[in-house]
Amino acid sequence: MPQTPSSESTVQLPLSRERILQVALQKADAEGIEALSMRKLAQELGVKAMSLYNHVANKDDMVDGMVDRVVGEIELPRLDIDWKTAMRQRAISAHTVLLRHPWATLALMSRVNVGPTMLRYVDATLACLVEAGFSYPMADYAWNALDSHIYGFTLQALNFPLEAEEYAAAAKDYVAMIPPEKYPYLNQLTHQVMEGRHDGLHDFEFGLILLLNGLETLVKPHQP
Repeated sequence: MPQTPSSESTVQLPLSRERILQVALQKADAEGIEALSMRKLAQELGVKAMSLYNHVANKDDMVDGMVDRVVGEIELPRLDIDWKTAMRQRAISAHTVLLRHPWATLALMSRVNVGPTMLRYVDATLACLVEAGFSYPMADYAWNALDSHIYGFTLQALNFPLEAEEYAAAAKDYVAMIPPEKYPYLNQLTHQVMEGRHDGLHDFEFGLILLLNGLETLVKPHQP
């Protein structure tokens, strides 16, 4: 008499590009992109490495797909609200998403990203700026300036050697290396952090608002 499969038996999901990218994304988030290999990914999926190549051309193709998935988590700028608000929301969303995927910022910056999600993201960004009154060249400069702030700030946040709660103690440790007779202004700032008069924290939105306010001077409103 044939045995009935146990209710605890694992159903093997069919291999697909989407499943490969999902598992690869999870592994990269947990272990870093450097630790990701086709062999390790195949082991995680319970298949032979060669079977992956039926769905992804190579590791570069896989990383391109992973980046496209990450970009899909970023909020697209809306056209039904003020452009500065829309671009501010876009920037905050991008920063938050990239912090959630620590490997993705460098991958995003160092690749020619032409996945459908990335193209939709860039097109929506250009639409927001052009419809607000930016020329196409100025829109291109604007979104690249904003993205440089997003990427640079994110990389700094991911790699800075101190946690926020350690700043005051670190200031006390390093103040002896900053004598006031040689570095008077840096010494004063360090004392303000030590004494709690300034938190010393890097502020993503401070730089973002400066950029947006500066870009606003380049807008040429549509003529009626």
